[in-house]
Amino acid sequence: MNTFHLSGYPRIGAKRELKFAVEAFWKGAKTEAEVQETAAEIRRLNWATQKAAGADLLPVGDFSFYDHVLDLLCTLGAIPKRFGFDAANLSLPEYFQLARGNATQFAMEMTKWFDTNYHYIVPEWHADTEFKVNAKNLIAQIKEAKAQGHDIKPTLVGPVTLLWLGKAKDDNFKRISLLPKLLQAYAQLLRELAAEGVDWIQIDEPILAADADENWIKAVETAYKEFAHTGVRIIIGTYFASVAEHLNLLKSLPVHGVHIDCVRAPEQLSVFTDAWPQNKVLSVGLIDGRNVWRANLSKVIDTLEPVKAKLGNNLWIAPSCSLLHSPQDLAVEEKLDGEIKSWMAFAAQKLVELGVVKQALAHGKDSVKEEIAASDAAAADRATNKLIHNDAVKARVAALVKGADKRNSPFAERIKAQQAWMNLPVLPTTTIGSFPQTTEIRQARAAFKKGELSEADYDAAMKKEIAYCVEEQEKLELDVPVHGEAERNDMVEYFGEQLAGYCFTQFGWVQSYGSRCVKPPIIFGDVSRPNPMTVYWSSYAQSLTKRPMKGMLTGPVTMFKWSFVRDDIPLSEVAKQIALALNDEVLDLEKAGIKVIQIDEPAIREAMPLKKAQWDEYLAWACEAFRLSSVGAEDSTQIHTHMCYSEFNDILPAIASMDADVITIETSRSDMELLTAFGDFKYPNDIGPGVYDIHSPRVPTADEIEHLLRKAMEVVPVERLWVNPDCGLKTRGWKETIEQLQVMMDVTKKLRAELANK
Repeated sequence: MNTFHLSGYPRIGAKRELKFAVEAFWKGAKTEAEVQETAAEIRRLNWATQKAAGADLLPVGDFSFYDHVLDLLCTLGAIPKRFGFDAANLSLPEYFQLARGNATQFAMEMTKWFDTNYHYIVPEWHADTEFKVNAKNLIAQIKEAKAQGHDIKPTLVGPVTLLWLGKAKDDNFKRISLLPKLLQAYAQLLRELAAEGVDWIQIDEPILAADADENWIKAVETAYKEFAHTGVRIIIGTYFASVAEHLNLLKSLPVHGVHIDCVRAPEQLSVFTDAWPQNKVLSVGLIDGRNVWRANLSKVIDTLEPVKAKLGNNLWIAPSCSLLHSPQDLAVEEKLDGEIKSWMAFAAQKLVELGVVKQALAHGKDSVKEEIAASDAAAADRATNKLIHNDAVKARVAALVKGADKRNSPFAERIKAQQAWMNLPVLPTTTIGSFPQTTEIRQARAAFKKGELSEADYDAAMKKEIAYCVEEQEKLELDVPVHGEAERNDMVEYFGEQLAGYCFTQFGWVQSYGSRCVKPPIIFGDVSRPNPMTVYWSSYAQSLTKRPMKGMLTGPVTMFKWSFVRDDIPLSEVAKQIALALNDEVLDLEKAGIKVIQIDEPAIREAMPLKKAQWDEYLAWACEAFRLSSVGAEDSTQIHTHMCYSEFNDILPAIASMDADVITIETSRSDMELLTAFGDFKYPNDIGPGVYDIHSPRVPTADEIEHLLRKAMEVVPVERLWVNPDCGLKTRGWKETIEQLQVMMDVTKKLRAELANK
């Protein structure tokens, strides 16, 4: 039979048990033993679910307390020396400090995993980085799985991808120079796994799906020749885009197989099928690991049968990528509309789909005819169902003409109109939008949703929180306050709940980073805005202050990227539908007197195709969608946007074309590295580089913020420079938030005084 395997599964637990256990551990409310017990139970249930669905090789190494890249760095002994930790004897508290920082060290940098919304910990590479393997944690999980009777396949991020994903921290130093030492460490790790009885191991090299230069691709060849005699059979995992251009390289490597993503890049299957050696495994991912839609099983089986005819049992089947990016189980969703639910499959259901495919390949489609009939019926219903299609929305998008996305005047004229009424000081201060989501806020929201709190009482509770937030900002003397978003559960979910074409789950959580989980909305149909979404709360906040209150919206690309998006129309059309809905909101905010409006687009970079050849097309429609969101606003209305934890150096012309009056970006963890590119590019509009890291609870010192601000002042003219934190303050507590912002304000006032005396 054809082997059914996978590289990863959701690791937070069906009810986010890991999140709550880890956060309790951070607070001192749970012991390490209790946290480890929770983790072991999650692994046990995951493996049991996979085996019950018919999986032949179960993943090990996909579980993590925070991030699998960080775990691998710990296994390789490659944690930053600045922490002073012994990697071989790293404690769990020290492990978390690497990711979250401590009193003396800032956290390791974090950024998006390729074009997903998962964040990984960025390796720090130095010329003197050393590697010392300590595989005890990984080996313990291997023994644990074997003791439960499972056949396993450890999964690791590959050495070339690991080097490529990290950052060089020394001048005149190239990361790739570490490859020889790193390969020795990997080879030792593989030999240690072989000694534990590991037969197959998956080593993921998604660098092959990106546009890495020739030196990196040559490094792949070097690496796998080094691993040829380590005693394990290797399958190289690729995903998120086509690797067809590397077919000859992959054929020539001394490995035993390769996995390809045929959901994102279906065209590559014929290329590999025609040329792949019959004595090597070709693993084909035709079940979407990144979205919630049910597979068309007839099409999947029909697609795979010719591959099986050529390769026999050397055809393996798998999800397109790790199921880490999928919610865990659709079966627990009791409130979803029945028709919409019938079109979906979460991780557990995707396993079942793969089991059906495995059965059909072995015994023919008649052996699973009931399952195929159900799949066919769901596909036919989704194609025609009236819940999906809104002719008015389609007509509005179709009616857009060239230039419909342009504001009335260029930035140079708009900024004069804005300064005339805002009258802001030099180095104006603001925040990114959210303030602490306290236990009281969450309890009130939960009680309101359960019907245990009346609408009037909920309204009063949220207004109390907003009033407190505005009052604290007044005390701090922030120039452009926000209302704090007390009423919002999530920056995408909140809006999706009020837009037609979206639906929501109760338990569809996925990991974003660490203990941070998100429950992405699902875009199943055409999107429109039935009613105003934010005007009520922003207007109330504005009534409490004479300062210009900033309204907060989430941009069109982020709205679809951080949702599970429909796959039956082009993404460009989805983006424009959302943009027009947001434009209705912008104009209503403006009419209500809210004339500073932030339209966040943190996902603009992560939504980019991995292949540069596709960038221009994507950026054209993505930036157009952003501009459509604010088109028609008066020159005096100031449009902000925010982007975080991404690299922008190579797309700055596109970022500039978005034409936001003010852009705020994350820069503190990179020591203003990102800002340098904006300065070299001579970014034309106002910019607010983040001056402290909101993901760490520590309060920055005045010297740290002053250092960053002075670096910013060397790059950006002070008349165009704003001061703000890196990101929203939702996950912080009030005490640390006020202390952090007070330091920011104190430093800003000091520099203002200095500038005034020049």
